[in-house]
Amino acid sequence: MSVYTVHEPPPRRGAAAPEAERFAFVRDSFSLWAFLFAPLWMLRHRMWLVLVGYVVLAVGLQIGVRVLGGSAPVGAAIGILLGLLVGLEAGTLRRFTLGRRGWQNIGVVSGDDVEDAERRFFDVWVRQRGGQSAAPTPPMPPVARTGTSPVATQRMPQAPAVVGLFPEPGAPR
Repeated sequence: MSVYTVHEPPPRRGAAAPEAERFAFVRDSFSLWAFLFAPLWMLRHRMWLVLVGYVVLAVGLQIGVRVLGGSAPVGAAIGILLGLLVGLEAGTLRRFTLGRRGWQNIGVVSGDDVEDAERRFFDVWVRQRGGQSAAPTPPMPPVARTGTSPVATQRMPQAPAVVGLFPEPGAPR
């Protein structure tokens, strides 16, 4: 099962309700395409600022390797490691770009694939927005405000003085 974050675009002029067909589902996992073709992947997702940062970092690292007298295999290894980093952080880079464009992260959903995740998300989303087939959720009861928080008044269990395979303090050895 994959985990996806759901992003809602900023509303268009004159739009009264969110346009569900424009929602973006960003998978939180390793991206093989971002690893193999990082600049092309960034262009495909219109991640201009990320692309500029990637190019500056890649060129800076390669120049640094040459200035320090590194060999070509060292430069290639650094390039592969940079691609691996982009592949691992592909979802984070997309979320960063969407956030800069004004998109809002409105939820997290899991599914076998993006279609399954969309189905699960929209089932809950329609129910929460007062869909025709679902009853609205009852409001939460008000919480009485007192001088202390309920968490502070509860007694937390005490951890043992010694943790792990260490002997108890004061026990004979």
